[in-house]
Amino acid sequence: MRRALLVVNPAARRARRVHAAAREAFARAGVECDEVVTAAPGDGAAACAGRHGAYDAVFTLGGDGTAMEVVGALAGTGRAVGVLAGGTGNLIARTLGIPLDVRRAVPALVAGDVARIDLGLLDSGRRFAFAAGVGIDARMIEGTPAALKRRLGVLAYVITAARAVLRRERFMVRVTVDGEVHEREAAAVMVANFGAVLNELIWLGPGIRQDDGLLDLCVFSPRTHRDAARIIWRLLRKRFDEQDACLLYRPGRRFRVETTPSCPAQADGELLGATPFEVVVEPGAATLLVPRS
Repeated sequence: MRRALLVVNPAARRARRVHAAAREAFARAGVECDEVVTAAPGDGAAACAGRHGAYDAVFTLGGDGTAMEVVGALAGTGRAVGVLAGGTGNLIARTLGIPLDVRRAVPALVAGDVARIDLGLLDSGRRFAFAAGVGIDARMIEGTPAALKRRLGVLAYVITAARAVLRRERFMVRVTVDGEVHEREAAAVMVANFGAVLNELIWLGPGIRQDDGLLDLCVFSPRTHRDAARIIWRLLRKRFDEQDACLLYRPGRRFRVETTPSCPAQADGELLGATPFEVVVEPGAATLLVPRS
């Protein structure tokens, strides 16, 4: 790699603080790096759409919203995107196994592998790499104050999610997967692309792959704290070999998620608005840089 474009979102939690370290890391790796510093949503996508052809790769330094803005803009072009952690949750970087320290991440991606992954395309035109969902995960995003995120980082999300679990908030969901309808009470619903998160600490379900041309419905329906503890144990231990009335999994290419009452929804850590929403899979649409395995 000789030339790269770095898209920086200075409003992200860590981006301003690690910006200089990222520049130095590219210089040490022998990569000529031009920069675009965003001032408003859409700036990164606009810059990449017009300039990506002059570079070997495009990197983002910001949160998951910045990363997906660029990934979405370059979907289908074959231009590789490297995600540097500069936000609060940094879900995409964590899922891809990218070091959170940019001084380690830059050389790992410059010398890394190229992966083609599927994307989810929402009816709003927005894309996601990891998952879209309603329930506990969306409440976590919606209910975490900005001041708490700045002070505690990803721990702030953990605290908010724990509160949501203890409240045992449930809703009725109707999900249509490739024409087949599924209805049940749920605490969380996800249309997932990746099967594991946090360096494979937590597994969402069986057989979920980011490069199989499918997305996977995951519905979690605990009725008691004991049910919730059992589900968490299964996700941590990758135990999906037995039937469980509190878990529902279905792969598919087209999804519609409806809830009663209407619930906030999120995709890759960014709020979408309220249900209903629809998703289709875009097979192999994104080209991402990942550390060499």
